[in-house]
Amino acid sequence: MKRNITRFGILASFFVLFSCNDGNKLTEVVEVPLPTKEEKITIGTPDQVTIDPGSFGLTKLPFGYDGLAPDIRSLTLESHYSKHYVTFTNNLNKEIVATEYENMPIEDILKKMDLSNAKLRQNAGGYYNHTLYFNVLTPKEQTPKDTLSGSINKEFGSFNNLTNQFKGQAEKQFGSGWVWLVVDRYGKLQITTTDNQDNPLMKNALIPGTPILGIDLWEHAYYLDYQNRKGSYIDAFYKHINWEKVNENYVEALKKVKKV
Repeated sequence: MKRNITRFGILASFFVLFSCNDGNKLTEVVEVPLPTKEEKITIGTPDQVTIDPGSFGLTKLPFGYDGLAPDIRSLTLESHYSKHYVTFTNNLNKEIVATEYENMPIEDILKKMDLSNAKLRQNAGGYYNHTLYFNVLTPKEQTPKDTLSGSINKEFGSFNNLTNQFKGQAEKQFGSGWVWLVVDRYGKLQITTTDNQDNPLMKNALIPGTPILGIDLWEHAYYLDYQNRKGSYIDAFYKHINWEKVNENYVEALKKVKKV
């Protein structure tokens, strides 16, 4: 079912441009038009989103675009999912056609690829990162339970300590990037950051590990809702973490740990 949304003041639309002119640097330009007359914007549903044929598909968003409102509003989530995520997915599928990566799991691509290949790096990272991001969102506020809860208390002292450290790293992250909760090579939970669309599976990771939770700090994730108030977006995101899914990710990540 399509939904009509009436917007006043600043027109709720933006464009994102990526630049790889120097081989590695990625920039994002968010254009916000001047105030205009009342306009009606029609958006569909996540189930209506399609991509070009290819090796990788979209993860299913298990709620409507208004499922996280008012913390993350419909237009922000719709644009993030149906435009940015779709673009990374289509571009990744194009990049790996007829290459050694075409039938390789995304985790293996990220671990093995040449990081000087800017297009593959950006789109493989963007695809993996956004897949994880949309998988750990939920309309209802949760707290960690089961195996993950015990490990958080053991390694961080408390859930509040984890929360403060995670939010603190997100606040300090300069420019576009991500903050992650990862399981490192020893099976320990750690918080780390990456720039652009990099992630801890890549060769350049400061703290290598398997991500089980990640927050998108690119402006496309929050600018329509919060403008420069990144801290408010971080708080909003944290209210909608699906800790049941994060626990599932944690259990799976522990199975992959190499005991050394």
